[in-house]
Amino acid sequence: MVDNNDGGGRTCISNMVDTGSVESHRYYLARRTVLEMLRDRGYDILDSEINQSLHEFRSVYGPDIVDLERIRINASLVSDPSQKILVIFSGIDKVRLQIIKGICTQVMSKEISLRPSRVILVLQDEITTQACKGVSELPFRVELFKIHDLLINATKHVLKPKHEILTPAEKEKLMKKYSLEDKQVL
Repeated sequence: MVDNNDGGGRTCISNMVDTGSVESHRYYLARRTVLEMLRDRGYDILDSEINQSLHEFRSVYGPDIVDLERIRINASLVSDPSQKILVIFSGIDKVRLQIIKGICTQVMSKEISLRPSRVILVLQDEITTQACKGVSELPFRVELFKIHDLLINATKHVLKPKHEILTPAEKEKLMKKYSLEDKQVL
């Protein structure tokens, strides 16, 4: 037993032990980071989705084996609701061309007004060379992220400096100061 220090009595330490799978915890962290990233990019994301606890996540999507179809994210830009994005989490198997073709079929079979213009694919494992080539040939933009890169949100880290978009005048001043060409600056 451990004292709560809130005057509410004592809590069993076994309540603090995580009994779910490592995989569900990884999907929880990655999904939360993707939701934060989408909100930062201007997509309509509810605070309740981002603030969902691990316990709530597991009760909805599974404590051990996560239902990958259900953790998908569909969102629209706040400034232009016709611009949609779909986030797909892959399983533990290597992503092959057949999976990419399946994603393309799913996206293209949607009604045009519901069809996303962008897709984010979160990979658990590697992607084959053929699948990577297939991604580049899709009629919509696809971004690939490895799940381990999404376990923490690097933009929220205390050691990460704040990044700001420069005005054209500030960009010009920076380019002149460091003798840069336009192609060297994003």
